[in-house]
Amino acid sequence: MRPKRAVLIAGMSLLLAPAAVLAHHALQVEFDTQRTITLTGAVRNMDWSNPHVRLFVEVPNESNKVLWEVDMGSPNMQLMAGWKIDTYRRGDLVTIDAYPARSGANVAYGRKVKLLRK
Repeated sequence: MRPKRAVLIAGMSLLLAPAAVLAHHALQVEFDTQRTITLTGAVRNMDWSNPHVRLFVEVPNESNKVLWEVDMGSPNMQLMAGWKIDTYRRGDLVTIDAYPARSGANVAYGRKVKLLRK
């Protein structure tokens, strides 16, 4: 009875594996990695939840401020890079080099963040 159960569990695992692979998308699918943009603005807040840390930045344009969502690496990657939960706080002025979203939405994938002033 045990060998049948082991085969059944292994078979079910193989059936579920493609779903796990599809759940994590390639960066190039959502973002245009052939182009970079520079965003400069004030931090509104940060979201330190999986799967990616997100930095929300108010970027001024001609008539008002536009809220940008900048996806970063995973929380663990950010911690290993020296970030802390309070590295960037509300009102901090930052400049970000990022890949823009292919959809044209105000979403980007951050490559580099530089603090201009607190």
